[in-house]
Amino acid sequence: MEKFTPYISIGSRVRKSPYFESTKRCGAKAFSIYNHMYMPTLYTSVVDEYWSMVNNVVMIDVGVERQIEIKGPDAHKLVQFITPRDVSNCDLGKCYYILLTGEDGGIINDAVLLRLSEDQFWVSPGDGDVLLWIQGIAINSGMDVEIFEPDVSPLQMGGPKSPHVMRELFGDLAIDLGYYRAEQTEVNGIPLVLGRTGWSGEISYELYLQDGTRGNELWELVEKAGEKYNIKPAAPQLIRSIEGGILSYASDISRQDNPYTIGLDRLVNLDSEDDFIGKETLIKRKENPQKKLVGLELIGKEKANHGDCVHVGRSQVGIITSGCISPTLSKNIALCRIDIGHSEIGTEVEVGKIDGEQKRISAKIVG
Repeated sequence: MEKFTPYISIGSRVRKSPYFESTKRCGAKAFSIYNHMYMPTLYTSVVDEYWSMVNNVVMIDVGVERQIEIKGPDAHKLVQFITPRDVSNCDLGKCYYILLTGEDGGIINDAVLLRLSEDQFWVSPGDGDVLLWIQGIAINSGMDVEIFEPDVSPLQMGGPKSPHVMRELFGDLAIDLGYYRAEQTEVNGIPLVLGRTGWSGEISYELYLQDGTRGNELWELVEKAGEKYNIKPAAPQLIRSIEGGILSYASDISRQDNPYTIGLDRLVNLDSEDDFIGKETLIKRKENPQKKLVGLELIGKEKANHGDCVHVGRSQVGIITSGCISPTLSKNIALCRIDIGHSEIGTEVEVGKIDGEQKRISAKIVG
């Protein structure tokens, strides 16, 4: 039977990022839908783009990271209410990685929090309608806040040569900017926030463009500044994120997970006097974890895929959240959500269906 390869039709119903025309010009071959927008997922090959990021520098259209602005006298109070992380020390220009939790302690989304002024924050979440969720929380809260989507579209640079490219554009500001810090600036009159943030596992920057009409202009400026550093366009790099233990919402993080399931206990402050959504439930969940996200090393070269079953004998004990063949490690690796009773390092498991033609792959827990 002939294999059918589906494709995405580009139309007006799904939004385009300000860099959309530039990504097509640079040879984007495939797109996905993320936050109701088109996101490039391939230019050359996954492995070629991996090596460009690891050895040089890549530019990635992450305009799909739709910012949520929380502004007003009670902005800080609302931010603290939606996350279990203590954000009392989130000073101006600082960025925090945060989780957003529901009343059941489950993770609504993960996000980067940026504080731009005393009463102005941006929440930069993964895929999902987080804007509507935060607006719903605020509507009857009595808090004096505005919540809306600003005209902001990030463009990411990642790789060891990314500081050189950023210095070409921003001078010493790019070099002096601390990790997980952000600063309002401009380049060629284009307003943006320069952030030392990014989902890559390498040295990263994000240019939070604040004028969507100038996206292709900004892309070309970065492209030109990076020519002598062999800059290439790339899609968000799954392989490098798995190697670096960087989690992806809807793959490695689900609504059924809580911070203790995925090993992000450090993002929960149960001792704070401030209340947050899900606090009472998370106190109970901490004492009785049911699942744990672990790292697997698989035998052979057949990689594990999201949703593959993980077994001990004939009992299913877990599920693969993401997997890849690591070019740097020369190993077959994956992340797995597994029953807490089988989560010890060294535990041997098998990946695949219990019965049928598919051969099960031997693996062991390594982290």
